[in-house]
Amino acid sequence: MKEVTNKWLELLIVLAAPLLSVIDVFIINVAIPTIKKGVHGTDAEMQLVIAGYLLGYAAFLITGGRAGDHFGRKKIFFWGMFAFTVTSCLCGLSNSALQLNITRFFQGLSASFMVPQTIAFIQVLFTDTKERAKAFGLYGITLGTAAAIGQILGGYLSDTHWIIEGWRLIFFINLPIGIITLWATHKYVTETQKHQNTKFDYTGILILTLALFCLIYPLIQGREAGWPLWSLGLMVLSVIFFVFFIYNQKNKLDRNENPLIDIRLFQIKDFNIGLAAVLFHFMLHTAYLLLSAVYLQSGLGVSALHCGLYFIAPGILFIISSAVASRMIVTFGKRVLQFGVAVLALAFYLQMELWKPGIHTGLIIGLMALWGFGNGLVLPSLLNIALKNVPAQYAGAAAGIYSTFQQTASALGVSIIGGIFFYFSEKSWQTAYDAGIIAILVCVGLVGIMLYWLPDKKTAN
Repeated sequence: MKEVTNKWLELLIVLAAPLLSVIDVFIINVAIPTIKKGVHGTDAEMQLVIAGYLLGYAAFLITGGRAGDHFGRKKIFFWGMFAFTVTSCLCGLSNSALQLNITRFFQGLSASFMVPQTIAFIQVLFTDTKERAKAFGLYGITLGTAAAIGQILGGYLSDTHWIIEGWRLIFFINLPIGIITLWATHKYVTETQKHQNTKFDYTGILILTLALFCLIYPLIQGREAGWPLWSLGLMVLSVIFFVFFIYNQKNKLDRNENPLIDIRLFQIKDFNIGLAAVLFHFMLHTAYLLLSAVYLQSGLGVSALHCGLYFIAPGILFIISSAVASRMIVTFGKRVLQFGVAVLALAFYLQMELWKPGIHTGLIIGLMALWGFGNGLVLPSLLNIALKNVPAQYAGAAAGIYSTFQQTASALGVSIIGGIFFYFSEKSWQTAYDAGIIAILVCVGLVGIMLYWLPDKKTAN
């Protein structure tokens, strides 16, 4: 009985990693207008506050997972949490947008080392199928809850002014949680078996990071600077880096080395289509969270606190529809996701048509709840859709690619769709929101096309 108790206690402790990492994505959205004033930043610099975190997160996810295999998952989780806590405090101490963006990048990098250990601990600790399903269920609930908590906390803390500015508390709140988690990890979490034969593809990490930076940075800063030659040059350079990365990974695979990404997976047609669906959905998902939070405050005059509270209803509906979808998808397959895409399209279209100055609060909440319901039918099940036809021996590598793709797509959504939104904000916030929603609807349509192209097989959960 003691072993079971310890096992579940360890799970609750390591769930702090996905909890904090997701909170720190969502908590920023509502606070962006306040942070912009606090550090005297530009719209592009505020986009980087989100995209920089996601860039650091995406570039090192696979490396973080392998580090846990090689050095021990408890050790990497502990030091990842320690680094995340320290960089969070450095974010809160920032006095300029440049300082904030640098520390946000390293905060995301820290998250990429601690979060993969949670999934690995679940796989190691829970060998029984039912227990593992329950453990992953708690993992999913943690993600949904963290998203809601992030939006609410972002609004509340932005409007709070104690000894220091409220927006700084958004980062300092990680300090007590981090300290408690570090203590609990040291005392209660046991180390897992190490795999000393694990090798790191350092050159692959470097090339991929440079490729992502050369793509995302000019997409954000180039728009505000009027697309100077350096921004176009960096984007061309990003293509060269991506091509070189694929060549580098293929050569390492041919030499039986340990590449960062097993490119043989991209020979699986369904996996490619699934990744495309992931790309477009996470682009629109992260971009919408930014657009709606900024528009509600700057366009409709909603306070940061009330803006955060508006995300409670969609958070609840997201959790409910996620649970329903996980059961229905076994019977109805991809049709569950297709229905969710239709609900999302309706929610976004109605928001574009009805979210005008003077709109009733109930209508805002109702349309956001509709979005949350549709999103719950799609987002959690995309992992199954993307990986369902991947051979078992590639499951770990495919999951790593999926996670990297997910975070990269989120950064691209903030960069591209967010860039469209802020470009038109110079005319009016209403025009900006309409333009942003149109871009989001295009992504919704592309997700629908990808799902249509996927084979209509039932997905085992």
